[in-house]
Amino acid sequence: MAETNNSMVMEFILLGFSDLPSLQGFLFGIFLIIYISILVGNGLIIIITKVTAALQTPMYFFLGNFAFLEICYTSVTIPRMLSDLWTQKKNISLIACAVQLGFFLSIGGTESFFLAVMSYDRYVAICKPLYYPLIMNPKKCNQLVTGAWVIGIPIQVAQTCQLFSLSFCGSNKLNHVFCDIPPILKLACGDTSLNELSVFCGAMIFVTSPALLILWSYINIIKTILMLPSAMGRRKAFSTCSSHLIVVGLFYGSAFIAYFRPKSSHSPEVDKVLALFYTIVTPLFNPLIYSLRNRDVIAAIKQLIPK
Repeated sequence: MAETNNSMVMEFILLGFSDLPSLQGFLFGIFLIIYISILVGNGLIIIITKVTAALQTPMYFFLGNFAFLEICYTSVTIPRMLSDLWTQKKNISLIACAVQLGFFLSIGGTESFFLAVMSYDRYVAICKPLYYPLIMNPKKCNQLVTGAWVIGIPIQVAQTCQLFSLSFCGSNKLNHVFCDIPPILKLACGDTSLNELSVFCGAMIFVTSPALLILWSYINIIKTILMLPSAMGRRKAFSTCSSHLIVVGLFYGSAFIAYFRPKSSHSPEVDKVLALFYTIVTPLFNPLIYSLRNRDVIAAIKQLIPK
């Protein structure tokens, strides 16, 4: 590896939290606890949606798959962060960085579409209740899950290949906690305007499009709920959607801020905080949000614990 302006970079150095040398051990412990909590919390959601007879519905089928998706999402970044904090060996090859970024983008795109699928499920359940069993049949549910998983892979892999086809020269210090597009672009040589346009288009496809579908779904859901004659019926309908809305707000709120804010306002510190928010905080709180606000899930957990 060389670090001069006339040589090509063969690996990056993930700076991470190197500006906090006295807190490396503390941060390792915090992230380890968070990762274990994510695995346990989402793993519990997967188990109860599989073994509890009362939860064998499309809504909980999607929730179980979403919990598995969250485990995959965090496993792309946190183990590497833990390794860097423990060993203090922060170098990562270009190939390893490209692999991490490819998985991160693909799974992130899947999560975005998965939230849209879950909002569509709530739309059909509330706005078309008589047709719900017919529309959300097992075959349709499997098709929606498969589509959410595979729809973004070709585009995100192509975007990753396009990014790493650039030349990297000069500094090889990647001022981030994992391999992400904005900090990598800062280290690229030459004109990156085409790559920036590609990133913007990708964000429009994988963030804005599902967000608009979710918005359309909930506009119709709210209209239908407000037309219900019973206050108890309105309250019950809102309660089935509130958990999903909170998760949507956490994920899309941080994603919009991270990828659509002006370039002049970007700073490594803010980028790190936002990255930690949508890769760690959201998956950590998802099991709590869905369990504490859902009586069926709480009842299933109480039945499972004695066993």
